[in-house]
Amino acid sequence: MYLEHFQLKELPFRLSPDPSFLYLSQIHSRAKAYMESTIWFTDGFVVITGEIGSGKTTLIETFLREIDQDVVVAQINQTQISPVEFLQAILVQFGFSPFKMRKAELLATINEFLIEQYSKGRKVLLIVDEAQNLSLKVLEEIRLLSGVETTKQKVLHIILAGQPELSDKLDSPELVQLMQRVRLRFHLTALSEEDTHEYIRHRLMVAGAGDREIFERETFPVIYRYTGGIPRLVNTLCDTAMLLAFAKDQPTVSEQLLRAAIEELQWVEYASRTHTHLRPTMDDTSPHAQLSLGRLVLSLKGQRIGECLVGPGRCIIGRTSDNDLQIDSTYISRHHAQVVCSRDGIYIEDLNSTNGIFFAGRRIRRRRLEDGTSVRLGLHEVTFHEIERDLVSTGSFDPADAEASVEPAAEEEDDESAVEAEEERDA
Repeated sequence: MYLEHFQLKELPFRLSPDPSFLYLSQIHSRAKAYMESTIWFTDGFVVITGEIGSGKTTLIETFLREIDQDVVVAQINQTQISPVEFLQAILVQFGFSPFKMRKAELLATINEFLIEQYSKGRKVLLIVDEAQNLSLKVLEEIRLLSGVETTKQKVLHIILAGQPELSDKLDSPELVQLMQRVRLRFHLTALSEEDTHEYIRHRLMVAGAGDREIFERETFPVIYRYTGGIPRLVNTLCDTAMLLAFAKDQPTVSEQLLRAAIEELQWVEYASRTHTHLRPTMDDTSPHAQLSLGRLVLSLKGQRIGECLVGPGRCIIGRTSDNDLQIDSTYISRHHAQVVCSRDGIYIEDLNSTNGIFFAGRRIRRRRLEDGTSVRLGLHEVTFHEIERDLVSTGSFDPADAEASVEPAAEEEDDESAVEAEEERDA
């Protein structure tokens, strides 16, 4: 095809999911972090939704490629099946031949397998892609499986991924009990115009283009208008445009060639054919500026160095730039903690970080945030300040629930200067 013409090693815009081409926009990074959290939490149950072609399957494949060897995975992609077929599919993934088993035997075998893996120190993860096709009866089986537990914790971690219809199905009255089991819920939106530009450049670079600009600058706004930032549509349009450039022996894709590709595909602008805006809101778990419930103030040695608004959903705190509140320190994990807003109140939770969260000198896993509550992350302090108290239900606070997993601090950091010096050496 056009590999030799553009001096590329691989086809840059194939439609099949390929983890090596994954472009981690901020929103894709957060979705991946939520997937990873299913392993961190003892009650890990995550729902990821997104439009067709938004990158859900590629994220799953990338996540699976990086997963630890002590995690046993059952991945289900065919979802238009009965409850018995679903249970059989899980056992096939675990290495069984279950096709002559009755339902009671299927459930008993799965339960025994889960407990056995737990006793061996292994975690078991169930991933269901295209989960919007699951029937209510199959979703009820998933709810029952999510309840399998030892005296200490649940033994099956679950990721459901699917199109937006999955959210509608999960919100139905019949699935209230299932939704109570869900730990995190995230909607993967389309790429922004800037991210669409960077996505194209990233895929071309991975394919061998290096710093060469194969698409001329004026093509990018047009690509965005006709694809809406949906990665699969971007791939289709860019691949078609490069084929036309190859056929006409052109070294780059001009706007004229791009429009010829659009005409060949018989596309109209994305907003016109989908009746949607090109800049959808962020995911439904991110803080919304229009309804700010409070703010997190970040300080170091008593000096304020940053802040982040907190709204309904979740605010992620960590070392890298894809977090809502970034703390650039070697004592901070990539995704260190999250602040969760719900009807019950606002809580900060440890995301299985290396150095933890401290409140009043004690390491905690979860803590309710009141106006003025301060917690320590490494050398830094994060303080919560309420903005609109009447929008948050105060609820009832059970200290035993919030600090059930409190661990004593290994040692108080009495000498801040010594810790800071150590951080500088590590950096």
